[in-house]
Amino acid sequence: MAGLGAVIVIGVIIASMAAAMYMYTQYQTNFIESNAGEIVTVGPVEYTITFEGTHEGDKDTKPENTFVMVGITAKYIGNEEKTLLSGGQFYMVDEKEQKHEAVYGEFSSKDLLLEWLEPNKIVEKTTQFDIPFDEEKSYKIIIRPQKEQSTVDTAVVCITNC
Repeated sequence: MAGLGAVIVIGVIIASMAAAMYMYTQYQTNFIESNAGEIVTVGPVEYTITFEGTHEGDKDTKPENTFVMVGITAKYIGNEEKTLLSGGQFYMVDEKEQKHEAVYGEFSSKDLLLEWLEPNKIVEKTTQFDIPFDEEKSYKIIIRPQKEQSTVDTAVVCITNC
């Protein structure tokens, strides 16, 4: 009888470990790598990221270092009414793996702050990052989904010196 109890306990332990591993893999971030100009899908949104160059801001907003501008083309391919796109979803990563947040400025009519995406409509925006830019180094953009998009996908898009 004691042997049967031990088998049941071991079976319960193995089953709980299997359930825990399944849940872990369901919520593990799925990194999708791509290069500038390629379409990458993060949850229900297709993105194309392009390197648009550098600039020194305008009379109202000056960078501490240099503004690196990226172009963002987004197309919502989901089936809900709409989904949100925000500048807070994008980070620039330098060669030292340091993350830089997007900086909102009114440098053009295309600057991204918040934008609602409707199904199958393409939106073209720009955003910039204030970084010590070196044209010979590699830079990447990380695209994280909005919470309501319910995906574990995260894109890493190489924009320079890939």
